Amino acid sequence: MTRIAIQGASGSFSHAAAIKALGSDVEIMECRTSEALFDAVSDGIALYGVVPVENTLAGSVQRNMDLLFQPEIHIVAEARIRIRMCLVVRPGYSMSQVRRVASHPVALQQCQGFFSQNPLVEAVTAFDTAGSVRDLMAGDADYDAAIGSELAASLYGADVLEQNLEDHEQNFTRFLTIARNPIALPEQGVKTSIAFTVQHRPGALHEALLAIAAHDVDLTRIESRPIAGQPWKYRLYADLRAHSATDQSEAVEALEAVTSEVRLLGQYLEEPEGI
Repeated sequence: MTRIAIQGASGSFSHAAAIKALGSDVEIMECRTSEALFDAVSDGIALYGVVPVENTLAGSVQRNMDLLFQPEIHIVAEARIRIRMCLVVRPGYSMSQVRRVASHPVALQQCQGFFSQNPLVEAVTAFDTAGSVRDLMAGDADYDAAIGSELAASLYGADVLEQNLEDHEQNFTRFLTIARNPIALPEQGVKTSIAFTVQHRPGALHEALLAIAAHDVDLTRIESRPIAGQPWKYRLYADLRAHSATDQSEAVEALEAVTSEVRLLGQYLEEPEGI
């Protein structure tokens, strides 16, 4: 059985993304931190890792973006998950019994409408969404309910009291699957992720973007991140899309001529928009 590393407990949205990307016949390896997840993959303990990199409401998961910049790591797949927050309780509980609700801080932040409508209910910070459900059902919690996924409720034998607690319906998280080695891909339908740096001089970024555009490549995402140990220097992370994987590879080669550094983070099948 294929071992997949995720950050947090089984039943999390990362777990759901792993199932979507790799199927349900997998062994989930729970990692306490993102660093531990990346180490598990680079050391060969897990064949794959599944990590969130951006959310349509909260933005980028910056630590995971930084961790992608490792020569031992390759992006091999992506998956988008619709984030549906559920109010999870022990079997038999009703809303009148709920006074303290636990979840990850980001999940709590995305459900502010629920707490506004229930002013007597206190939000309690937990390590992660699925972990709050697990601890609730294990009897190790000082709260009455948790906010988590339907998968977590099913996995730990809990009841879903309410669904769609999130403030915005268009709440999606993009996950990347990472591995030690790249995978074989067709010529069409491929996305390329790269990281690069440019010199501190006028027009340097413009030249880099022109090199990409000259190969009819669509820049679908770009983000800058500070480089640890190099104050005021930044690394740019970008996703590229074109008619063919060859066009993308040629754009990366052209980029190498006008930048200080380019690293290919991975090439993988693009998930269609709207999924």
